Amino acid sequence: MRRSILLAIVIAVTACQSKKQTEGRQRLQGPMMVDGFIVETHSISDDVEVPGSLLPYEETQIRAEVSGRVVQLNIPEGTIVPKGTILVKLFDQDLRAQLRKLEVQMQIAIKNEERQSELLKISGISQSDYDLSALSVENLKADIETTKIALAKMEIRAPYEGRVGLRNVSLGAYISPTDIITVLRQDKQLKLEFSVPEKYAKNISKGYKVQFRVDGGTGYHHATVIATESSVEQTTRTLKVRAVVNEIHQELVPGIFAKVNLQLGKNDHAMLVPTQSIISQARTKQLVIGKNGVAKFSTVETGVRDSSYVEILSGVKVGDTVVTTGLMGLRPDAPLKITKVSSYK
Repeated sequence: MRRSILLAIVIAVTACQSKKQTEGRQRLQGPMMVDGFIVETHSISDDVEVPGSLLPYEETQIRAEVSGRVVQLNIPEGTIVPKGTILVKLFDQDLRAQLRKLEVQMQIAIKNEERQSELLKISGISQSDYDLSALSVENLKADIETTKIALAKMEIRAPYEGRVGLRNVSLGAYISPTDIITVLRQDKQLKLEFSVPEKYAKNISKGYKVQFRVDGGTGYHHATVIATESSVEQTTRTLKVRAVVNEIHQELVPGIFAKVNLQLGKNDHAMLVPTQSIISQARTKQLVIGKNGVAKFSTVETGVRDSSYVEILSGVKVGDTVVTTGLMGLRPDAPLKITKVSSYK
C-alpha cells in the first residue's frame, strides 16, 4: 500500500516538473519571427506570346482569263508598278479583225435603218420591216461589245499599285488560266496574322493594340487589330486574328515569322501577394494573415500569376499583412511577430 502511494507521488512530481519545463521553454521561445507583405491593389495582366506571320496587305496571283500566246511582256521583277499597267498582252489580231468587220456591218445597218425610217414615215414599208432593221443594229452593237470584252481579256493589267514578283513565263509562251504568270504584292503596308487561345477570345476585338518581334530583330514593333474570325477553330480551339502593322521597317518582310506578345486579362485593381506566400493544399490554396499577433489561415482563390506575384481574387482584403516566411512552422492562432514588412515593387 505504501509502495503504491509512493509511486503515485513520484509520477505526480515528475509530471509537474515536465509541465514547468515545457512552459519555461515556451516562455523562452516566444512568438515566431516572420516577414510580412502588405496587400495593395496594382495593375496586372496575363502576358501571352503566340506565333504569327507577316503578310503583304494585298497579294494577287496574276493569271490570264483565257488561253493565248504571249506577244508582249512587261514584268519588271522586284519593282513597283502603278495600277492599270499592262503586264502581259496575248495575241489578239483575230479579235481585232472581227471587231473591224462588225464595225463595218454596223455602219451599213445604221444607214439601212435610217432609210427604213424615212420609208416608214411615207408608209413605203410596214412597221415590222422597220423593226427588223432596228433589231439588226442592236444585235451588232451587242456583238461589238462582246468582242471588245474579249479583246480586254487579252491584256492583263495590274489591279493595284504593287511590287511585282518573279515572272514564270517568257515571251512567245502559250499560257492558260491555270498558269501563274507572276505575283503582285502591296507591301507598303503589312498585315499580321496570329491565333489566340479560346479563353482569351473575348479580350481581342477591333482596335486592340499588339506588339511583336521577328527573329533576328532589334526590338518590338506594333500593330492594330482590324478583324477576327467569326468563330473559334474547332480543331485547335483558337481564334484567328488579323492586324495591320503601324510602321515600315527594313526587317519587316512579308512571309517572315513573328512572335506576338499580348497583354490579356488586364486588371488595374488586382490584389497581389508574393508567390512564396501561397500554401498549396490538395484542393485549396491558403494564406497566413498576421492579425493581432497571431496567425490566421485564410482559404483564397488565385488569378493571374507571374514569376514573383499572384493575383488574389478572394480570401484577403486590401491592408492585410500576409506572412511570407516561416510558413511551415506556423499553426492556426500561433503567436507570431512580424519583424520586416514589404510591399509590391
